[in-house]
Amino acid sequence: MSKQESPANGLEPIEKASRDELQAVQLQRMKWSLRHAYDNVPHYRKKYDAAGVHPDDLKTLADLAKFPFTTKADLRDTYPFGMFATPMRDVVRIHASSGTTGKPTVVGYTKNDIAMWAQLMARSMRAAGASADDMILNSYGYGLFTGGLGAHYGGEALGATVIPMSGGQTEKQIQLIQDFKPTVICCTPSYVLTIADEMIKQGINPRETSLRVGLFGAEPWTNEMRREIEERLNIDAIDIYGLSEVMGPGVACECTETKDGPTIWEDHFYPEIINPETGEVLPDGEIGELVFTSLSKEALPILRYRTRDLTRLLPGTARPMRRMEKITGRSDDMLIIRGVNVFPTQIEEILLKNPSLCAQYQLQVSRDGHLDKLDVYVEVRADLSDRTSEEQRREIGAEVEHRIKVLVGVSSTVHVVETDKVERTLVGKAKRVIDRRPK
Repeated sequence: MSKQESPANGLEPIEKASRDELQAVQLQRMKWSLRHAYDNVPHYRKKYDAAGVHPDDLKTLADLAKFPFTTKADLRDTYPFGMFATPMRDVVRIHASSGTTGKPTVVGYTKNDIAMWAQLMARSMRAAGASADDMILNSYGYGLFTGGLGAHYGGEALGATVIPMSGGQTEKQIQLIQDFKPTVICCTPSYVLTIADEMIKQGINPRETSLRVGLFGAEPWTNEMRREIEERLNIDAIDIYGLSEVMGPGVACECTETKDGPTIWEDHFYPEIINPETGEVLPDGEIGELVFTSLSKEALPILRYRTRDLTRLLPGTARPMRRMEKITGRSDDMLIIRGVNVFPTQIEEILLKNPSLCAQYQLQVSRDGHLDKLDVYVEVRADLSDRTSEEQRREIGAEVEHRIKVLVGVSSTVHVVETDKVERTLVGKAKRVIDRRPK
């Protein structure tokens, strides 16, 4: 049983609007966003002219499908500020993705953009059950990464007390939890489990802290991981979604009363699901690639942006706005191993169904002669680490190998290792896949 008692009150009027009322707002704002981008971003104007479309062609929401997609390549080709639609004097902040290859993607914000972002993060936190009475331990990384400042401004807009801890320094995090007694934590789902592991090492029961709510994002995670987090820390684990190109965290967030997938704040972001191969728009309920169009961003309007995240759109439950199902993978991080399509989240679900294992894992793909080889490294639960023999770990690994073969269809070698043996990054974001195959 979690510590969450009841959701916070005070919904904004748009959170209670009918679908017709919401769609009228979306159409009005979409027309503005398309015109704003066309008039002020040469890259968009050139792209739309080449495709033979014009902002005036948008008469209905369905007409958006006539317009070309925007991809990460567009942002990199116009690096650093070529996609900005306002003069630099109106840009009050710049963020950038770290990027694993090539140039980072750069995003800018006007004063109004920052205010809107803070409002949507506050809305997300309220949907998660937080209020002005809460103290928030913000363990997302500060800096060019959008997570830290996004959550920080949202917490302040909510009226809550924010502790700007940033990522890393796990022992310090635990000290602050013990001394300051925050009630909400914001970080990656893998990092909160690292905190729990360290608590156990220190003789602290993770279930007996002041924390009652966690907002977790920045990496894909499954409902199996949610169950582990909630069981180990006795909190409500809420999925918050965002990406820097669209805004940052707070594009969508689960509501604590349902916890059935993040509600998309559709008054500011219009979602589509497409076939990742053909670009065809798919109906609600079908799985495909998530595409977003910003409806109110000034400095960096983003139109039909291909997120590469795979999910589906579902009817609203706690709010009339549509939900997105938990991300099942990415159209560009899918691994093909010996001809089998493999997503890391598929492996994660299997690992977390074993009660002896925790959510710290890494997939290493290499080449053995002419054949692909998959090694899975996963940590035994921290409270079992000292009590599990090498022979027991081998037996657990063999059982998981069998399940991966049956359920995913690929052979693997599973290495069950002790706590802290799987690589983490400084900000606590798990490095899930290392692909060592020749390019």
